[in-house]
Amino acid sequence: MFDSLKNKFSSLADSVSQKTISEKDIDKIIWDFQLSLLENDVSLKVAERIAEDIKEKLVGTQISISEKKKNVLKDTLTDAIRDVLQNGQMDLFKKIDENKAKGMPTILLFVGFNGTGKTTTIAKLAHILRKKKYSCIIAAADTFRAGSIEQLEKHAQNVGVRVIKQGYGADPAAVGFDAVQHAKARNIDVVLIDTAGRAETNKNLMDEMRKIVRVTKPNLIIFIGDALGGNAVVEQAEKFNDIGIDCSILTKVDADARGGAALSISYATKKPILFIGLGQGYDDLVLFDPEWMVNRLVP
Repeated sequence: MFDSLKNKFSSLADSVSQKTISEKDIDKIIWDFQLSLLENDVSLKVAERIAEDIKEKLVGTQISISEKKKNVLKDTLTDAIRDVLQNGQMDLFKKIDENKAKGMPTILLFVGFNGTGKTTTIAKLAHILRKKKYSCIIAAADTFRAGSIEQLEKHAQNVGVRVIKQGYGADPAAVGFDAVQHAKARNIDVVLIDTAGRAETNKNLMDEMRKIVRVTKPNLIIFIGDALGGNAVVEQAEKFNDIGIDCSILTKVDADARGGAALSISYATKKPILFIGLGQGYDDLVLFDPEWMVNRLVP
């Protein structure tokens, strides 16, 4: 996992041969490194940010005979990547406990593009919540895609969670509202609202998302991004961020050999990554730890 980007980091370290690093010495190396970031699904803005951070920290640095050149580069790279990934930490379970103490459900609204694994991710999170002894329901507010409700019901059945639904073509906001009222009436801890995944350029979809937000008043709006989506996932995250996302979940990280999506989404949204998906099973959703990512990206 992330071998390609890790190899590029290692190559950068091997390219620096001077004892005192000047701007002239490092310009070509930094440019090549920035290109390698772009090749590894890191967005242009993020590639420029990391490259500038590295350049700023390295120029004028003196590497003594006793120091290992690779260690100096490693520390610089680690700091630059950590700066991108550190967008605050979010404790979902603490938030649920706080709302539960007030007698209120925690409402989670999930948004994202087609094919990112949103429905499966919701089922995975419901499974985690059940294991932690929280009660939850899922709102089938994707009333657009054929088969979406049946797919959600199958996952929900597998993890032992009830689905609140209406028919296809129903108002998604009304489905979400029903689920929230159901949760309040029955003291259910968490409401997970599935929504339609369509192109982020679809104005009707974005208006629909805003209406769901107004009606259900979610505690968190969670963007689901596909780690294999390349630069497209950054554009999606930025667009959905217009409706005010609070955090992200990154799926298919186990299949992401390049590793750039996490850096790009963190930078684009300025919001934390909450979980990452590492497989198809219901147990394959894990809390995101920035240090976990740093350790896998830096050799």
